[in-house]
Amino acid sequence: MPNSSTDSPTLSSPGHDHDHDHDHGPVRGWRWAPAWILAYVALWPAPGYAEGILVLGALLAIVKLVSSRFSGGNQLLSHQAWALTSVLFFAYWLPELVSAFDAVDPPRSLREAAVDLRYLPFLWLVASAVANDRGRRTTFGGLAVIIGIWTVDALLQALTGTSPLFFGIDSIKQAISGHGMCTAEEVAGADRLGGILGPCNLKLGIVIASLSSFALYAAGRRFGSAGWLLAAAAVGVVVVLAGSRASWITYALVLVLSGWRVLGWKKLVAVFGFGAVMLVVLAYASHDVRDRLVRTTHVLAANEEGVDRALSGRSRIWGAALCMAGRHPVNGVGARGFREAFPACDPQRGEVAQWGEGPAFHAHQIVLEVLSETGGFGLLLWLLGAALAWRAWRFADAAARERARPAMLALAVTVFPLNTHLAFYSTFWGGLTLLLAALYAGSLLAGRAIEPPSAT
Repeated sequence: MPNSSTDSPTLSSPGHDHDHDHDHGPVRGWRWAPAWILAYVALWPAPGYAEGILVLGALLAIVKLVSSRFSGGNQLLSHQAWALTSVLFFAYWLPELVSAFDAVDPPRSLREAAVDLRYLPFLWLVASAVANDRGRRTTFGGLAVIIGIWTVDALLQALTGTSPLFFGIDSIKQAISGHGMCTAEEVAGADRLGGILGPCNLKLGIVIASLSSFALYAAGRRFGSAGWLLAAAAVGVVVVLAGSRASWITYALVLVLSGWRVLGWKKLVAVFGFGAVMLVVLAYASHDVRDRLVRTTHVLAANEEGVDRALSGRSRIWGAALCMAGRHPVNGVGARGFREAFPACDPQRGEVAQWGEGPAFHAHQIVLEVLSETGGFGLLLWLLGAALAWRAWRFADAAARERARPAMLALAVTVFPLNTHLAFYSTFWGGLTLLLAALYAGSLLAGRAIEPPSAT
């Protein structure tokens, strides 16, 4: 049986027994890393530039490590942080590689797997950015500021009809290239707030929902429960107006998992009651919100058509995903091969889909995406990565959990399996998920050695 005196892990960092000593301890990190990470996130509205920052950061990390012959690795991260960051990367990447060999489009899948190797040194860079107090404060605080600015910008768009930040970006694009960020058709077809990401990249709601824990924790830490409530309300309005129903679920999880620590359960229930009233008000004020709520009620229909309509055609997509998994049970159809494999597995072939013409691009659900595109091998690796991430949390002490809590919460709600999702093997959402994984590993295991409890 575990000894009660050792249920918490033994932490060893010779001469550095307190977390606030880390800035002067052996784990120093790269001082420029936090700014690099924040630049990468801030440039998400311009995907090409964000990808450039990611690649340059990965190259710089490799150059730094090679120039020091990797001898300074323990000064950047603890051995445990190196290990967990690398394991989480390989739990994502190895299924992609293995699925490529007999994929629907093997050359493309192999090329994607080769290109995604850039994430490994970038994740080391991200983890090193939060390996000490100063880096964590800068990185987590900077993410909170970015989410805060994007939230205020989206609220201004809701009031005025224009996102000031996107208007500025679009004007610069017009001046440089002679055309804007989005086409007229994309602008006309936008059914929710685009905010800084614009009407042709309607991901603002899910992005803010996934990263909202950083803003809520920062507001609660600085201004107490009043600050948390104000931030929660502002972010909540934006998530409802800018997000899909998946982002509503994601944000509800953030509110539950962070709010009970700040408010307690009774006050948190009152917050959700107020949120329900505000949702009704926003439904009356916004046709798009009202349409999403009405569509949700179709799930109550006692027939397959009603459920499929409530899920915006996803039950048809999920049927195709299960078909792919059945035909390719070991390593799937290949990462990002869903659209090519969809016509052969479409359960309603020849019928117009809820989303319109053309095949579905991905499974819209993390478990089915992994299972259909990377097979049972991929799902096993993903589950192993999740288990090791949970094991690290389980054996961490209270101080380690507290400093990693915003990143842990952001990662947990992003991969929460009882929801719908963006494509985890896409450049944008895959990069965001791996970023959160590295922030979690680097902050939880910052400069510490974690050992499981000994048996007696």
